[in-house]
Amino acid sequence: MTLTGAHYIYILFMVIVLVTMILKKDVIIPCILGIFCLGLFYTHNIAGSLGAVFNSFIVSLNELGSIILIISIMVALSKALETNKAINYMVKPFSKFIKNPTSAFFVTGLVMLALSWFFWPTPAVALVGAVFLPVALNAGLPAIGVAVALNLFGHGLALSTDFVIQGAPAITSSAAGITISQVIQEGMPLYWVMAIVTIGVAFWGLRKDIKAGKFETELQAVEHEEITEFNPKAKIAVFLVLIGFALDIVAMSVFKLTGGDAAALLGGTAALLIIIINVMNFNKKCFEETCDNIIDGFVFGIKIFAAIIPIAAFFYMGEVAPITAVLGEVLPSGSQGLLSDMGVALSNTIPLNKFAVCSIQTVVGAITGLDGSGFSGISLVGSLANVFGTAVNGSVGALCALGQIAGIWTGGGCLVPWGLISAAAICGVSPIDLAKRNLKPILIGFVVTTIVAVFII
Repeated sequence: MTLTGAHYIYILFMVIVLVTMILKKDVIIPCILGIFCLGLFYTHNIAGSLGAVFNSFIVSLNELGSIILIISIMVALSKALETNKAINYMVKPFSKFIKNPTSAFFVTGLVMLALSWFFWPTPAVALVGAVFLPVALNAGLPAIGVAVALNLFGHGLALSTDFVIQGAPAITSSAAGITISQVIQEGMPLYWVMAIVTIGVAFWGLRKDIKAGKFETELQAVEHEEITEFNPKAKIAVFLVLIGFALDIVAMSVFKLTGGDAAALLGGTAALLIIIINVMNFNKKCFEETCDNIIDGFVFGIKIFAAIIPIAAFFYMGEVAPITAVLGEVLPSGSQGLLSDMGVALSNTIPLNKFAVCSIQTVVGAITGLDGSGFSGISLVGSLANVFGTAVNGSVGALCALGQIAGIWTGGGCLVPWGLISAAAICGVSPIDLAKRNLKPILIGFVVTTIVAVFII
């Protein structure tokens, strides 16, 4: 596949975006200009380019819409629970074994990991975040620390391994022409090296900042509120929430609901719980209170996502479906999308040996993950694993796992801001700040995992 002018425009603006982030500036302007320039290249007129900018926002909003809705509804439910201090009853049981930032970080992360393996991270983060954020704050773990735990254990470790649902290894193994079990078994050392190194470095940095007093103002503002009197309505509300979500989890398991279907079930349950709780608390005033809760939830959701939509729009243009939806059938025959094409071109320019092969798998996986899905490019790394494994007489399964790790840890929701907004939003922190905090640990994890892969393939 020969790179066209559009590929070079995309590369140029990717570099500009990265430099802008390094300079700690917002990247909305270069992203919008990048879309405009791509539109100008393909349409050859300013009107078409301006239309492409707006239409790319619509595509981005469609992609992110379900996440915006589930976060907004869950925040609205938390507002309903705050009215009679019901949230205090919900978190009190966990305070018995979460006593400090360390236990808060790892207990939150491990619960997130377990639920994400069975139901994927998007629905799990809403459940775990809503329950564990208040108790973690009381234990001295800042909101960004909770977001890191949710993010790295869920969207990183759980999604990249995907041992239970096996969606990720199914895609890579199919593209490589091997079995799912080969990818999982041969890649097992790499999954755990990546997880231990990345999560370890992230927690070390977080712990260092906590001890240095970086979050002192935030933690001092946390209300350590004790329940001093019996509130039957609050306890009933907590009971209803726990029963409702417990039944959702059972339904997810019985009907094999994952991803968007699981999130939809949680969102619908939350909406009904908001009504029931407000009827119980306010009787005739429940109409106004429910409306206020929903408004508060959506104001929060839009505030978090507003800056993400134009940024995500630029990176979605690297995929076939979004750029086709915006500009029509403009990609040349055989193109797999601007991002994937660049990955293939890179793989064709470097001489093959075990070190080069592993490095290419990591870099190509990370590049294809920049679209924010994590899954769109792992079929490519599966195909490359087959070619590279045969060329160097190495483990195709391990190479599949390496590319899968790079793609999903990058795009599944740990590095690109629009991929990690669910964890950031539920904790009330900036997705950009969360991405920056994850960047160094994940890059170190990539380097160490790639080095280990050289020796095991």
